[in-house]
Amino acid sequence: MNADVIIIGAGPAGLCMAKSLAESGLKVTVIERASTNALASPAFDGREIALTHDSVHHMRELGVWDSIHPENIAPLRDARIFNSHSLTSLNFNHQDTTQNELGFLISNHLIRKAAFDSVKLSPEITLKTEAQITTIQTDPHQAIVTLSEGETLHAKLIIAADSRFSESRRTMGIAADMHDFGKAMMVCVMEHCIPHEYTAWEWFDDAQTLALLPMNGMRSSVVITLQPYEINRLMQLGIDDFNHELSSRFKNRLGAMRLTSTRHAYPLVTVYSKRFIAERFALIGDAAVGMHPVTAHGFNFGLKSIQTLSNEIKAALTAGEDIASPALLSRYEKKHRQQTRPLFMATHAIAKLYSSNHLPARVLRTGALRIASRIKPFKRAVAGLLA
Repeated sequence: MNADVIIIGAGPAGLCMAKSLAESGLKVTVIERASTNALASPAFDGREIALTHDSVHHMRELGVWDSIHPENIAPLRDARIFNSHSLTSLNFNHQDTTQNELGFLISNHLIRKAAFDSVKLSPEITLKTEAQITTIQTDPHQAIVTLSEGETLHAKLIIAADSRFSESRRTMGIAADMHDFGKAMMVCVMEHCIPHEYTAWEWFDDAQTLALLPMNGMRSSVVITLQPYEINRLMQLGIDDFNHELSSRFKNRLGAMRLTSTRHAYPLVTVYSKRFIAERFALIGDAAVGMHPVTAHGFNFGLKSIQTLSNEIKAALTAGEDIASPALLSRYEKKHRQQTRPLFMATHAIAKLYSSNHLPARVLRTGALRIASRIKPFKRAVAGLLA
């Protein structure tokens, strides 16, 4: 065997999985298309990640959290959901939980760097960068990956963490429910003159969805969802025109806004794999469950998949059992489906409702917000889920 486990994909999920398994003494090989330099110094990609307290705890255990400077970690204290032009909002407050905040916000590229820093010196982890996979094969006894230059790698288990558009998932014949909303989102960082008070906004307006994720200082990560041709237009606007348009789209609720970062655009697609496992093969992270990007919540599910699968593998090691047995992988699949399916489906339904511009949908969501805002047990339950 070249390794005990082969991980495909060196994003945050793949690297955190590698670190978790290496701490148990397993030999892990991580295969990644990008260069080592790209992993060591990832570029800003516009995305802010909302982390729950449980995710922060797991990142601490992996040695990832402490690599992120505190000034780059913003508390998420409250959240507000607006509908159309109404000033009424559905509010989720940290007072509804046992914590001082609902969670934390960190730039995705900083999580990527912290994850890389945590694994780069591990003697149990081999990183194969700028590598292309040509074939994946598994049988009851081993898993085999062949690289484009002809090298063949053998392992007991393959774990795929290669994005919601996972090629390895398709190679293994695993289908996925994929919903393309037919829209695109643009993300960037903007300064504003009115404090955000560490409150996240989700604003479902006519023909657009706006989100504001509070960063430290008078800055916020701004997310806007529109038709792709509208996003392309915003991406091409001059700075002054862009600042004016974004301020107007937010109805100047935070005053004049000014762009302070590059702009990035992404398709709006959700994914839920029909299976999370195959013979000596498992999916984690976005390859298993790709949440609606506007929620900024997907990496929490990625960390849950890591924790669940790692615990099963470590228990098998302790018992001297096969770390890729059908029974072990089936337990992982069942548990991770239970952890993710309810919130994924609820989020998906809400996103479809609030992305529709038809009159029945507009009436329904207005009524839903008013009712939900008056049901304190519901609000406490959602706030607790976020924390």
